Amino acid sequence: MKNFKVVKFTVVALGLLVLGLPVFAHHSFAAEFDGTRVLHLEGVITEVDWVNPHSWWHVDVTNSKGVVEHWNIQSDSPIQLRRAGMNRVNFGKPGDKVKIIAYPAKDGTRDLAIIQTITFEDSGLTFKLLDDFTR
Repeated sequence: MKNFKVVKFTVVALGLLVLGLPVFAHHSFAAEFDGTRVLHLEGVITEVDWVNPHSWWHVDVTNSKGVVEHWNIQSDSPIQLRRAGMNRVNFGKPGDKVKIIAYPAKDGTRDLAIIQTITFEDSGLTFKLLDDFTR
């Protein structure tokens, strides 16, 4: 009878452990983004998402041919942004002009990640989020 309880306990414990594994999963920066290049963009914020696990700026950028391109710019979590001095008030809002330095997507899409710096032209605020690719 004791052996049955031990086996039952072990099976339940292993089952819970297996169910909890996805909690530790996270996508790889290196799989999606090119940490050897940076892009410099200037544009106007169209939407902001102050959310976990990553906050986002959606920015319209006019390219050298005069065509407006929509960029999705992924950043850190709100807690990491707070540590850099940002909050919901100075995170930006639609219509704000910004200058951004960030890492491009490897697949050539208009997605960027882990911003090095962002400057809000209207307020003059600059936030340095990452000196270089260290992750």
